[in-house]
Amino acid sequence: MKVYSVFSCLLFMMSIFFFLLGLVFLKMDVVYLIEWSLMNLNSLNVQLIVLLDWMSLFFLGLVTYISCLIVNYSKSYMSGDNNYFLFVILIIMFVFSMMLLIVSPNMVSILLGWDGLGLVSYLLVIYYQNVKSYNAGLITVLSNRIGDVMILISIGLMFNCNSWNYFFYIDYYVAGEFELIGWFLIIAGMTKSAQIPFSSWLPAAMAAPTPVSALVHSSTLVTAGVYLLIRFSHVFLNVKFSNFLLIISGMTMFMAGLSANFEYDLKKIIALSTLSQLGLMMSTLAMGLTKICFFHLLSHALFKALLFMCAGFVIHGMGDCQDIRYMGGLGSQIPVVMVFFNTANLSLCGIPFLSGFYSKDLILEMISSTEVSIITYFLIFFSSALTISYSFRLFSYMMMGSWNLFSMSGLEDKDFIMWKSMFGLYMGSLWGGCMLIWLMFPLVDLIYLPVLMKLLMLMMTIIFVMLSIEYYLGVDYDKWLFKLSVKTFVSSSMWLMPYLSTFPLIKLIMSLSKYYLKYIDLGWMEVLGGQGIKSFLMNFSKFNYMYQGIVYKSYLFFFIYLYILVLLIWMSI
Repeated sequence: MKVYSVFSCLLFMMSIFFFLLGLVFLKMDVVYLIEWSLMNLNSLNVQLIVLLDWMSLFFLGLVTYISCLIVNYSKSYMSGDNNYFLFVILIIMFVFSMMLLIVSPNMVSILLGWDGLGLVSYLLVIYYQNVKSYNAGLITVLSNRIGDVMILISIGLMFNCNSWNYFFYIDYYVAGEFELIGWFLIIAGMTKSAQIPFSSWLPAAMAAPTPVSALVHSSTLVTAGVYLLIRFSHVFLNVKFSNFLLIISGMTMFMAGLSANFEYDLKKIIALSTLSQLGLMMSTLAMGLTKICFFHLLSHALFKALLFMCAGFVIHGMGDCQDIRYMGGLGSQIPVVMVFFNTANLSLCGIPFLSGFYSKDLILEMISSTEVSIITYFLIFFSSALTISYSFRLFSYMMMGSWNLFSMSGLEDKDFIMWKSMFGLYMGSLWGGCMLIWLMFPLVDLIYLPVLMKLLMLMMTIIFVMLSIEYYLGVDYDKWLFKLSVKTFVSSSMWLMPYLSTFPLIKLIMSLSKYYLKYIDLGWMEVLGGQGIKSFLMNFSKFNYMYQGIVYKSYLFFFIYLYILVLLIWMSI
């Protein structure tokens, strides 16, 4: 198990180095481009370029910091796994694929990191090797391949411009000359960040081990699409792109928040909260608030990784049970972990002076002071209120009431290895937001709003907390849901999205593969392929053997007959 400690220490030292270097770059306001020329093909110069600025270095520091804590957390969580060395190698490959994507301004090297994330995520999702994991891995890899194809097409279109570096195309995007590339890049970002209609793979990917989920949903796979569009933020100077992404992200936020209120799987609830926050990031990006979007990306990563770690601790101790209806009274059983969990949960809600408050409140106030449609305004604010609703629902199921599980022998609050990892992110959930806002926004922008608009989010918070208490504690929630069974099914299934986007595709592929196996692989290919050739050669060899036997006998008989004939003629002479 020393491999966990070695990689954890290595990642921690890298995180300190990147963060301190990012502070220097932010203070000096410098950007470094490091180029290696790999080959020259006629007039095309293929280069490996590394972009170092404060944004990439801060993100590298955050990715390596969260990864180091997750690797240390896995030391205890995956202690019973025989293939722990393979697991940690896959985690490190996953992290380095994300690091390659972060520092790459070149579309070809971005594709390498992008495909690395897709391939390793597939291997991690199917890690437990059962039917559920294989199906989830298939959905994940097929959905992400759409984004890969979009980037490949963008690379082909950029080939005519003699460069694949994205910062050369700002004026072209504004003028609309490269509008098609902009559409392809937005679709690629939507697939990786699971926006509608590509949302169904995100909850399905919960089949992966919980440390993988903590890493994927905080700072690596799902944030890759957001980070790509942050780097291509000049695309949104075109009004078509920004309006399109604003509508899609608002619908994604609303759908994810509504679905999380009807879900009972603990990991899927947290996954849907990630989807909701990704929609908020995309909405912020579509309105041109690039720096604020990046700020929320960093602060969200801290408390979301902590949420998954605490959920993994509970699932691990309850014998792999993920249904929140079996939970209850966990505050008396595992008080320290529940302190961590509720802090991260309140930070997700945007409760004042926690990490999530600084970014979410800033985003909502900037949206209130921006010219947006009333539909967009309603979707964003109501979806943020739904975050409070499902967070307090989760709190009530896990903390209130009595213990509901048939056995509680495996739940112990004394795993110091997991505690250390969770404590590192707990401090980030408490202080990370205020530290980042002091660093990234040293000059305060005053936002003037009417009093009622300023207090709107606070009033909605109070209203939805009261509604949560009323529906989840005051009445029999299951009977209330039974009366709304159709609406519940539609909402819990993400507006029937898996049945509309994923299941038909898989059914088509499986049907085609069945007919291919029956009529091609076991049909004509048997006749015309290896088995047919084998049968033909066997029959030919039998015929040849028989023919050769007949010919040899004829030759021998003819030779003896001729010999006797010649002998008789000679004797007669």
